[in-house]
Amino acid sequence: MEFFRIRKDIPFMRHALVFNVISLITFLLAVFFLISRGLHLSVEFTGGTLIEVSYQQTADLEKVRNALGKSGHSDFVVQNFGSSRDVMIRLPLKSDQNTAKLGESVMAALEANAPGASLQRVEFVGPQVGKELAENGALALLLVIIGIVLYLAFRFEWRFSVSAIIANLHDVIIILGFFAFFQWEFSLSVLAAVLAVLGYSVNESVVVFDRVRETFKKVRGLTTPQVLDHAITSTISRTIITHGSTQMMVLSMLIFGGETLYYFALALTIGICFGIYSSVLVAAPLVMWLGVSREQFIKPKKQVEGANEDGAVV
Repeated sequence: MEFFRIRKDIPFMRHALVFNVISLITFLLAVFFLISRGLHLSVEFTGGTLIEVSYQQTADLEKVRNALGKSGHSDFVVQNFGSSRDVMIRLPLKSDQNTAKLGESVMAALEANAPGASLQRVEFVGPQVGKELAENGALALLLVIIGIVLYLAFRFEWRFSVSAIIANLHDVIIILGFFAFFQWEFSLSVLAAVLAVLGYSVNESVVVFDRVRETFKKVRGLTTPQVLDHAITSTISRTIITHGSTQMMVLSMLIFGGETLYYFALALTIGICFGIYSSVLVAAPLVMWLGVSREQFIKPKKQVEGANEDGAVV
């Protein structure tokens, strides 16, 4: 399915060096912010106090958040669990905090600004649990990367594999760099978005590289930059359809999904935009500079013993 077809190939590779310099600068800035500022980890990773309350009717989460904000609490997480009447409140870990008194202060704040809540339980989550979650999250990210590397190694020639994994890691680091620079909260849902972006980005790279391989096999007389330009140009319509429809859904979550889905949708938005950029303007130039050529995809003809150059048996 195509919305349109571009007859003349767009010379992307003519500006490949400029695009990759921009990517390198962006990547280095992201690494710098990750090192200098670090990620603003959520309660799931740092530990804190978990409070569960229940309402007789559907809970108004915005009222609950406003109530906690007015009472002086910060960096809290409010979300439904189980049903629309049950609310889970996560408060960050603080030194010398009394869990019982904290629960009382939260209930007092809710009674004043979001009445009708009944306390179900108050539980302290230690930093050790948060540390385990962080380690498990990092392990999940590593396993996904290893899986993608193995898939690309079997699917494509090594030049394509190396280029695709560099482009995909480029996307992940830039997402993390944004979260470090703006100190947006990095939670388990954001980690899930990062993992989703990895899969999404590698899919775009595979589509482009499949078209590159197909063009090398079917079309003669084109240079490597021309083949890459043709492959990217011929997939632009598909890219607009898939990424445009996905981005519409993600933007709807970003705008209307509320605070719970906000950073999840924000990470996906950044990842989708940079995923398109990296697949087209990072991975493709890397393949070109690694020396991909038509000869690597054309199997040499077997010479029959006793035959001349035209294949006729003497």
